[in-house]
Amino acid sequence: MWVKLCCLLLYFLALFVLARVFEAVAWYESGFLATQLVDPVALSFRKLRTILECRGLGHSGLPEKKDVRELVEKSGDLMEGELYSALKEEEASESVSSTNFSGEMHFYELVEDTKDGIWLVQVIANDRSPLVGKVHWEKMVKKVSRFGIRTGTFNCSSDPRYCKRRGWLKSTLIMSVPQTSTSKGKVMLKEYSGRKIEVEHIFKWITAHAASRIKTIYNSEHLKEEWNKSDQYRVKIYLFANLDQPPAFFSALSVKFTGRVEFIFVNVENWDNKSYMAEIGIYKTPSYILRTPEGIYRYGNNTGEFISLRAMDSFLRSLQPEVNDLFVLSLVLVNLMAWMDLFITQGATIKRFVVLISTLGTYNSLLIISWLPVLGFLQLPYLDSFYEYSLKLFRYSNTTTLASWVRADWMFYSSHPALFLSTYLGHGLLIDYFEKKRRRNNNTDEVNANNLEWLSSLWDWYTSYLFHPIASFQHFPFDSDWDEDPDLFLERLAFPDLWLHPLIPTDYIKNLPMWRFKCLGVHSDEESLETFPDSESDSDSENKEVFSSDKEVSEDDELSTFRRCSEGGRWCGVETCSCANKYCHHEPCERQARSYGSYSSAGDLEPDWSAWPSEMLHCTECVVCLENFASGCLLMGLPCGHVFHQNCIVMWLAGGRHCCPVCRWASYKKKQPYTHPQPLSSDPPS
Repeated sequence: MWVKLCCLLLYFLALFVLARVFEAVAWYESGFLATQLVDPVALSFRKLRTILECRGLGHSGLPEKKDVRELVEKSGDLMEGELYSALKEEEASESVSSTNFSGEMHFYELVEDTKDGIWLVQVIANDRSPLVGKVHWEKMVKKVSRFGIRTGTFNCSSDPRYCKRRGWLKSTLIMSVPQTSTSKGKVMLKEYSGRKIEVEHIFKWITAHAASRIKTIYNSEHLKEEWNKSDQYRVKIYLFANLDQPPAFFSALSVKFTGRVEFIFVNVENWDNKSYMAEIGIYKTPSYILRTPEGIYRYGNNTGEFISLRAMDSFLRSLQPEVNDLFVLSLVLVNLMAWMDLFITQGATIKRFVVLISTLGTYNSLLIISWLPVLGFLQLPYLDSFYEYSLKLFRYSNTTTLASWVRADWMFYSSHPALFLSTYLGHGLLIDYFEKKRRRNNNTDEVNANNLEWLSSLWDWYTSYLFHPIASFQHFPFDSDWDEDPDLFLERLAFPDLWLHPLIPTDYIKNLPMWRFKCLGVHSDEESLETFPDSESDSDSENKEVFSSDKEVSEDDELSTFRRCSEGGRWCGVETCSCANKYCHHEPCERQARSYGSYSSAGDLEPDWSAWPSEMLHCTECVVCLENFASGCLLMGLPCGHVFHQNCIVMWLAGGRHCCPVCRWASYKKKQPYTHPQPLSSDPPS
């Protein structure tokens, strides 16, 4: 996970550098930066009108360019970046969707139950034509959608009873606006009563109702009272301007940030005394002033702080975020980090996508699970101070110059999604190249694996995990309590057919204890051996000589022969093996078989029990072949404590009988160790 996080941070750093490169190229080609101010006098009438439409100011009664230019100057300073964005938005001929309501419940869920937005709904009465024609309605939808106003059409033929109850007997326009200034307050519906059915007149009606929710100040005494008042709002934004009403984007933001930020419009049109404005640091109009407990911030002085809905929305979200904003941000970051697995994972293509799907599911599940306690803690009353300190940290960090650059880059890349995706893909391909090069230098085989090989290995792993009730022994004895593990019982219930046809991997056989059977009084240079074949260091231990009629054979040769056969899926014993279902013709095994014939029988000699593992039961006969243990033969014990010839029990287990021949205890499941009773001095050991 840390590797993916570092790759994601490196990607964000590359985006930041790339944005600065684009700014340098734009400055070199055009000679201006996005933060440079534009003189409205040098702009054409069409560009000035485009700026007014983006800010939400009506210009239908202003036929001359001079009046339009003055209105632009009264609404705020114009930057090159805002002009570029407005012209690009006008050129983009994207169709905006409008909702068609199916009935009362659909209308209630989207319109009346939405407390943080404005809706414009055209109601079409039964057997009546709509109030606004199709062409004008499309223009209206495109115009109001710039300010986050959602639109829809309600046809009374789909629910005539609801229209009668509402009194919608003729076609009309309905506007829904939050009634109170508190979050999640009531919604009021207003009906259009104007006579002129034109886009500009309807838009003026919408902006007038939206602006009525904003607190307006008309004199310096009222401003002084409001400036020094302390209420529930920790963040306030003031607009000092010489306008009849605030711009539409300012009114739309007041609805969107209901309960978080208070919007105040200071109309300085008829002010004679502006001394108090100078006292609080306001020397020019128009000005957008953000008032926080930490101080005053002048909006528009840093990079990307344009006089538009989108720019001010991202600015206020960074200062006063909701929990939902933080959740969406974390969701985007987690998924971007998870998609890095597609490039970090090497090998087959199918393997990459399988790992990606697994990572996406894991990361998103962990994100949702981790957010649940956070939401619960935020509801506790004694965490209000923690919440306030967190917001204070957000306000301090997001009013810096670096934060303004980040917001400007976010708006730039979000308006150009193709560029964002292409840079992400290019960054991922670079990671894939360097990761593949690193693994090839380490001689990793998975780089060259194809799809069929990986699917085959995946199927083997899946069947092993599905049918194997527990993991293989790493060391024996193991400290965990297998008796309390319910995995075997639950998996057998899920697959009842497996009761009759078990398929259990035989890798645990290599971890069972083995040693030599010795008798007291027999001279032998061998010592009892208990080895685990999975440890490569055991083969480097001291080797003991074995007397043979032909030549000496070391124990390392014998164990290596046993290991080679077991890794191939067939188990080689001492005298016989299952490699060819007959006597083994491997040369080391034949030498071992000849060496065992030279040992005398243990029938009249006392076994050396000190060489046996403490958890094994004492016996002198193998119940599989019904023969006594010969001195020097190789023995193997099961978890239940019963002991057999190594070759006999290996052939028994490899044949699919994964249980003890004596007590039927599972050969792969640990049992409580057997404690030998202390014999009396007069009793011989048994």
